[in-house]
Amino acid sequence: MRLESVISHFAKDERGTVAILWGTALIAFLGFFAITLDVGRLNSTHAELQSFADNVALAAAGELDGQPDAITRAANAAANLISDSQTFANGPTALSGVSDYTLTFHSALPVSDLTPLGADLTTDPREAKFAHVVLTPKSVSMNLASALDKMLGGSGFAGVNISPEAVAGYSKAACDISPLMFCLPPNWETTLNVGDQMLLRSGGNGTAWGPGNFGFIDLDHFHDTSGVCADEGGNKLACLIAAQDQITQCALTNGLDTEPGQKVGITNAAFNVRFDIYRSVLNGEKNNVDFAPAPNVIKGIQKKGGGSCIQGNEEATIDTAALGRDLCLTAGTCGGNNRFGDGVWDRQGYLDQNHDLADNVADGVGSADHLPILTGSDTVFANTRYGMYLREIAYGNSGATTNPDTPNILDSSLSETGRPMCSSHMSTDPARRVVIAAGVDCVQNPVSGRTSGVPVTKFVAVFLTEPVGDDGGSPPSFDIHGEIVGFPDVSGVGSGGNGFGGIFRDIVQLYR
Repeated sequence: MRLESVISHFAKDERGTVAILWGTALIAFLGFFAITLDVGRLNSTHAELQSFADNVALAAAGELDGQPDAITRAANAAANLISDSQTFANGPTALSGVSDYTLTFHSALPVSDLTPLGADLTTDPREAKFAHVVLTPKSVSMNLASALDKMLGGSGFAGVNISPEAVAGYSKAACDISPLMFCLPPNWETTLNVGDQMLLRSGGNGTAWGPGNFGFIDLDHFHDTSGVCADEGGNKLACLIAAQDQITQCALTNGLDTEPGQKVGITNAAFNVRFDIYRSVLNGEKNNVDFAPAPNVIKGIQKKGGGSCIQGNEEATIDTAALGRDLCLTAGTCGGNNRFGDGVWDRQGYLDQNHDLADNVADGVGSADHLPILTGSDTVFANTRYGMYLREIAYGNSGATTNPDTPNILDSSLSETGRPMCSSHMSTDPARRVVIAAGVDCVQNPVSGRTSGVPVTKFVAVFLTEPVGDDGGSPPSFDIHGEIVGFPDVSGVGSGGNGFGGIFRDIVQLYR
């Protein structure tokens, strides 16, 4: 056969074409499969590392409460509370401890997520609001894709480094609270209990405040856009303290600004509407239901010269008395510079003066000539002044008083009936005489008049046992005598909160 004929026959022969196509496709398929496996390992590793970074950031951010040891606690939480593992990256599989990440803190975040962090880096625990975690890079080998590339004559692929980041922040919000703060005593966790009385005195300017000094929170934290104080103008502070059912904006309490306590014409007037006393900036609010007094206003004072409204001079009544002070406060022997009592007061003496009744807490009798006993959740206040106050309200509401047509708390022949006489309204809420105050550790976070960025340590519900008074000085100092009835940022009756309003939220969230 001639050569030309052989070549022509070979050119026309189609046998083996499928094998060539199959071989080419196999190479492409193996390449695709290798890349898929390597990319899958890469994505899986990134997900594992990102989860670890997120959890480290959240653990650290949860400690950024503005206290002096916040950064130390945040670093310890990140290092000791979080552990995880990774599967495919080179090196150890365990993820735990500072060798696996870098942790920094920031006071603010850029507006855009595309802007790198760095400008607001801080080491100040009072300024640290955000935790930024960057993981130590982990290398993932692209073994299959690299092997295939070498088979095709390439030089292979280097491992891919993965270093996820995460940013988390912490904030503590309180809503519908009073713009009142005070300095806690040392070891407050073990010394402040329900039933203990506190003497809070207004703090001054220029000197550091100590335990028992009180002041106010900057009203910029309490923009009131829908409550009764929305249109009060220059009297907003008085309104936010005095009005019932006021609505306030949620304030971030890991960095409040404080104001001095001497608010002449506001301090005592704002608190004392609860006792049916209307004076100074609240002189014209006695018939405004938004400023209605409490359902029990026994206070042991009356208008001097007679009359139902105490708006000027007053004098002590001769036949009634306010709820008594802790005996150690009267004797000057209480701890904390005689500002924090122990809950021991002359309960029987109060009953003798105002009711001429045996103490139902002691004898357990509930008859028509005794004050009602406490029931349900109110039993937590047994032997306290607030418990006595509740029993008196129940007595007046029961119709068992001297004049059933006028449900007084006290005998109508006495100087006080226990019900409001000046205002034409009366609140139906017994907690009307309770205010929620922000307790601050003024040793770790010094306060002197107007101070910025002060974190709240604990919120305290305080029952006003008597009207707020001033010492007559210039400028005057104001004294608040109040009994601790709960810690409202603790959830639930019986667990410390005791149901005294306010809305409290700890917010820890990822931002990046």
